[in-house]
Amino acid sequence: MTAEIVLEARSLTKRFGGVAAVDGMSLAVARGEILGLIGPNGAGKTTMFDLLAGSVSVSSGTIHLMGRDITTEPAHRRLAGGMGRTFQIPRPFPELTLLENMLIARQHQTGERLWANFTAPRQVAAEERAAREKARGLLDLVALARLADEPARVLSGGQRKLLELARVMMADPKVILLDEPAAGVNPALLEVLIARIKDINAAGITFVLIEHNIDMVSRLCNRIIVMAQGSLLFEGRPDEVARDPRVIEAYLGGAAA
Repeated sequence: MTAEIVLEARSLTKRFGGVAAVDGMSLAVARGEILGLIGPNGAGKTTMFDLLAGSVSVSSGTIHLMGRDITTEPAHRRLAGGMGRTFQIPRPFPELTLLENMLIARQHQTGERLWANFTAPRQVAAEERAAREKARGLLDLVALARLADEPARVLSGGQRKLLELARVMMADPKVILLDEPAAGVNPALLEVLIARIKDINAAGITFVLIEHNIDMVSRLCNRIIVMAQGSLLFEGRPDEVARDPRVIEAYLGGAAA
């Protein structure tokens, strides 16, 4: 039985002036997969994420999410359609509590429409209660429940990564793009992060992961795509990637290894 493809990019290219940051990249991600995307600095990984998430427009190529063409859709429409993204450097609202940061990420709330607060107050109140319960449950999932009512500025770098993962889950994504989740995270919190990604994936959420931590990628991903100079260099299992001489030369043996 063929696996369902939930995210597909075909011949994606992004040019900045005469430079192709992404040059003819294609990928297909199956439902429930954790796909690794690695490569040296400047390989085009973050630009690829920007294209998939809608942060920048494509020069050419197409993107499909759950079979729907989203190539020209803005980022907020892609989020509403089921694709969330985290960033290498999380930027929560520092003076808001963790719970408040979570609630901001909730989508499709009736109370977002001004008149609904007057015409359907019970529905608005019920949705707000449900959102708070969901937010607290997700904070518990990432081991931050005890800090729910503390301002986000008290968090360490690793805790901010956990908050960002929980916050993107508030939007009920089907696919999550994770941008270097291990960067700046201490070993103990990294184990928590890896465990939570596995838990979320086991619940049916698909991931695409950019990461320089090869051990983390190998533990999470059955398939890895290696980029170099904006293009596909190699694709395969973690053991195949580790043995390939082109990867060793371009990535594992380079400054970004």
